[in-house]
Amino acid sequence: MASVNTPGFWEERYAQHEDGWEMGRAHPSLVHWLDTTPPPPGRIAVPGCGRGHDARLLASRGHDVVGFDFAASVLEEARALAQRDGVALRFEQADIFTLSASYPHAFDGVWEYTCFCAIDPRRRAAYVDTMAAIIRPGGWLLAVFFPMRSYGAGPPYPVARDEVRGLFAPRFRIERELTPPAPVPRRLGQEWMVFYRRGP
Repeated sequence: MASVNTPGFWEERYAQHEDGWEMGRAHPSLVHWLDTTPPPPGRIAVPGCGRGHDARLLASRGHDVVGFDFAASVLEEARALAQRDGVALRFEQADIFTLSASYPHAFDGVWEYTCFCAIDPRRRAAYVDTMAAIIRPGGWLLAVFFPMRSYGAGPPYPVARDEVRGLFAPRFRIERELTPPAPVPRRLGQEWMVFYRRGP
């Protein structure tokens, strides 16, 4: 079986309909956040965007959005859904760990959901470095981390609050940490929402 570090692994998951992370809609807590605490219009990256439901929502709210994913086939679906909805945004097939070279300080913000938990846990520090590299100083990272548990072979790989704080604290300022205001019902108790600010 291909490694989670290769596009082939994810192409196989989609081909075999083993995409249990797919919800068919934007995350309800992202909807709530945009309704109640909307960031100013800006350029937003969505790593591990899949079919682009969150990316389309952000674009529909006036943001300049680029969705990134390892799997080229699912991005074709994402583009078709964006065209169906009449939403303008970009989708790009990429290894997210290469983005620091191609998008240095290019984004005002990042929305993260089910990308962090999908990568090899040994690469999580590199993920944080990449996010810090593509977000401009003073920019933000909004995330719902999942699954908040201590077991599981993955992906999705388990996530712990102390680990997240420890990894992000050197590069980001913690502004808010909260229980998601509109959690996904089948993931109740397994999600944790944060809003972090990129340091200088």
